[in-house]
Amino acid sequence: MHIHILGICGTFMGGVAALAREAGHKVTGCDAGVYPPMSDQLRALGIDLIEGFGAEQTALQPDMYVVGNVVSRARLDDGSPKFPLMEAILEQGLPYTSGPQWLAEHVLQGKHVLALAGTHGKTSTSSMLAWVLEQAGLQPGFLIGGVPLNFGISARLGSVPAGHARGYFVIEADEYDTAFFDKRSKFVHYRPRTAVLNNLEYDHADIFPDLAAIERQFHHLVRTVPGSGCIVANGLEESITRVLHQGCWSQVQTFGTAVSDYVADGEPHDFAVLHQGRQVAHVRWNLTGTHNQLNALATIAAAAHVGVAPEVAAEALGSFVNARRRMEMRGSVARDGGDITLYDDFAHHPTAIRTTLDGLRRKLDSDGRQGERILAIFEPRSNTMKLGTMKAQLPWSLEQADLSFCHSGGLDWNAAEALAPMGERACVAGDIDTLIQQVLAAVQPGDHLLCMSNGGFGGIHGKLLDALQARN
Repeated sequence: MHIHILGICGTFMGGVAALAREAGHKVTGCDAGVYPPMSDQLRALGIDLIEGFGAEQTALQPDMYVVGNVVSRARLDDGSPKFPLMEAILEQGLPYTSGPQWLAEHVLQGKHVLALAGTHGKTSTSSMLAWVLEQAGLQPGFLIGGVPLNFGISARLGSVPAGHARGYFVIEADEYDTAFFDKRSKFVHYRPRTAVLNNLEYDHADIFPDLAAIERQFHHLVRTVPGSGCIVANGLEESITRVLHQGCWSQVQTFGTAVSDYVADGEPHDFAVLHQGRQVAHVRWNLTGTHNQLNALATIAAAAHVGVAPEVAAEALGSFVNARRRMEMRGSVARDGGDITLYDDFAHHPTAIRTTLDGLRRKLDSDGRQGERILAIFEPRSNTMKLGTMKAQLPWSLEQADLSFCHSGGLDWNAAEALAPMGERACVAGDIDTLIQQVLAAVQPGDHLLCMSNGGFGGIHGKLLDALQARN
């Protein structure tokens, strides 16, 4: 089969392309501003990429057009279509489908799917679970919205392990909509036998009017899990409790609270795992933060459903390396009085910002480094944050930072006004260069610079490290 993918450079669609290519299909694709790293990865796989969405691409005559959710029926100011190729597909009656639908029909069919859903932590927890199954010999396939460093790739088909009737596939289950012609969440296509509901709060203000609308989509996911399946649910989340109270037809294993099935006892980097009150494993690893401790419990519970003993899962987590851009240390600059260390993290929702900062603060405190400062450097770049829906939560999210620096470029709301409750602890800049100068004027030996964004952040990580090195 020849498939042509519209919006191929997105993380999800690029993963679909890689899986299709591995399965032996001919794959081509297009995108606006064909960009790395996905463009480099796809070209390395022999996938031809076309710049733009021109109607002339119908001459490729693929068997199927696979449409990413970046594509719409939008019009430009002059009235012409923003995506001429999509208009041509519709006019000519050519075959098309969505990425999640194609994945469900051509990759996930017949596999034991383990789907990881939640507002936060999908990439980290999917990466953990894939690694645990790999170390247990289950040879899982996976599609993850990042690059898990234990594997070095974001997607693969996997194999059927000896003695097993079917293969296993771990997928990051996103609640964002499927395509312009299918407004259901992506994850309703995956039909998992093991579903993790890690957390749930309001996000994606561009497509969901309120939290109840997202809860409704999560319940659609619950409806697809068979009776012999398992739902792994965060017992701390009232929203997930409401989802399950709408109806549940599968086994439920909970984690997080003192009365959950799976409980952690100890610090996030070194803790015992209790199952129904009995210690079954112990996790010692390099990750920080209560959120990652909860991710580990979810992973251990999900792995247990496919026969991986908790102690085996815990041992695998000991060698787990998180995905890129999840508290990834990008560099350190030596200074008398203490090195300056720079980290990169994908956090962009206020809750994710707060938990990331809290994780770093707890790690420093546990290492006896209570006096070392954290400088939070962030941009409100997601669609939800650009709308200003959660701007009032930013001072709360940044409480654990000693100083905060906000890139306000492209916002329609006043970031300085939103951060005013923080007083002199917050700085705002409309461009990256000014933001860097603000950080350089404030940084001291021993500081930890934590950059947070769901985009490239204008290459601020390298620019800051270069500027700090130049001052030596």
